Amino acid sequence: MKNNSRPVYSSEQGRLCPACGQIKSACICRQTSSAPAGDGIVRIRRESKGRGGKTVTVVTGIPLESEALKALTGELKRRCGTGGTVKDGVVEIQGDHAVLLQAELQQRGYKVKRAGG
Repeated sequence: MKNNSRPVYSSEQGRLCPACGQIKSACICRQTSSAPAGDGIVRIRRESKGRGGKTVTVVTGIPLESEALKALTGELKRRCGTGGTVKDGVVEIQGDHAVLLQAELQQRGYKVKRAGG
């Protein structure tokens, strides 16, 4: 019988990565994460569902690593003059800034499409 269990905590070392078994701070899985594979088109849509009626502009498909994506998100938030975040490779900017974000990302060389109505 094959044993598929892996330790995720050690009393001597602390938290362990479940994938590679290394200490969380020295995990090799996190360092080798690649940009999400997509079709090369950045899509922008407006959402308000499940957010208490607040509008959020969602940008998906940006082919960047997590650190570069966080830096780009910071620049986009400053450009829009509002808050936002990155969740699982998806950029969320507070408010309806789809037109401004589309122009800004096209200026940076991305192929951009508006998604949704």
